[in-house]
Amino acid sequence: MTESGRPVRRLRAVHERPTLSEAAAAFLAQPDLAASSRRSYTQTLGRLRAALGEDRPVDDVGSRELERAFWEAWGQTAPATWNRHVATLRSFASFGARHGWLEAGLADGLARRREPADRTRAIPYAQLERLWRRDDVAVREKALWRLLYETAARAQEVLSLDVDDVDLDNRRARVRSKGGDRDWLHLQTGSARLLPRLVAGRRHGPVFLSDRRPAPARTPATADLCPDTGRARLSYRRAEEIFSAASGGWTLHQLRHSALTHLAEADVSLPLLMAKSRHQSLRSLQRYARPGPEAVARLTADHDPERRRR
Repeated sequence: MTESGRPVRRLRAVHERPTLSEAAAAFLAQPDLAASSRRSYTQTLGRLRAALGEDRPVDDVGSRELERAFWEAWGQTAPATWNRHVATLRSFASFGARHGWLEAGLADGLARRREPADRTRAIPYAQLERLWRRDDVAVREKALWRLLYETAARAQEVLSLDVDDVDLDNRRARVRSKGGDRDWLHLQTGSARLLPRLVAGRRHGPVFLSDRRPAPARTPATADLCPDTGRARLSYRRAEEIFSAASGGWTLHQLRHSALTHLAEADVSLPLLMAKSRHQSLRSLQRYARPGPEAVARLTADHDPERRRR
C-alpha cells in the first residue's frame, strides 16, 4: 500500500521483458507523434529513466517507486509543468498497457493540479464569443461584458453609467474618466442591441442594477437608486464575482486589456489606441496593448520570404 492508502500496482510480466529504456524508445518512435510532443516526452521519460534505471526491466517498477521519483523530479513545479509531465507519463503507461508491458492505470495516483487562469494576458476572442452566446447568462451581464470589451473602458466607469448618459441614436455613452474629465465611449452593435432590453423604458437612474432592493439600513445615495424599481446600482464586487464564475477566473479588467490587445494585433495605430483607451501616456498603454504569441506567429509567417516566392 502507498502512504495514501492506494494499492501498489506492479507492471505485468510478459514473455519479452523490455527495459525501461527500450519501452521509452518504442513509445517515442510512434510515427504519429508531433515533433514538439516528442521533444517534451523525451524530457519527461529521460529524467524518469535516469532516476529509476535505464536497464531495469519495465515490469520491475512499482507505482509507489514511480510516484516517489515523479515527486522528487517535479513536486515543486508550477501546476502547468506538473500537469504536462503527468500527461506524458499517463500516455506512456497507456502505450505500455496496450503492448502488455504495463498494468493499466499505473500512473493514476498522480492527479492533475488545478491551473489558475493567467490574468496577465488577453482573453481569446473565441472564448468571449462563447460567453456572449450563452443562454444561461442574463441580459445585464451580457450587456456589461460587451460594453466593457467594445469600449475598452474601465469597469468602474461603465458601472457608473446612468440611463440618461447613454445616447443610443449615436451609439455612445458619456462617462466621467479617471482624471475627472467627461469623455464619450463609443458602442458597437452588440451592446447597442442589448442596452434597450436592459433599460426597458427607464429614463433615469443607473443602467446596471442589482438583483434586489437594498435593505433599509443599507440604502445607498439617491444617485445610486433607480426611481422606477427601487434597486441599487450594481457593485463592482458583485459584477466581478459573476464574471469570474462564468468565465472560469477571468477579471472584468481583462475585458479592457483584451480589447486593446486585439486592436493592436489588428494593426490599429498607437494614437488611435490611446484615443480609444484614454490613457495619458504611451508607457501606460503599452502594458495592455501587447500582441500575443499567435499574432507574432502570424506576423512571422506573413513576412516569410520563402512564402512570398511561392
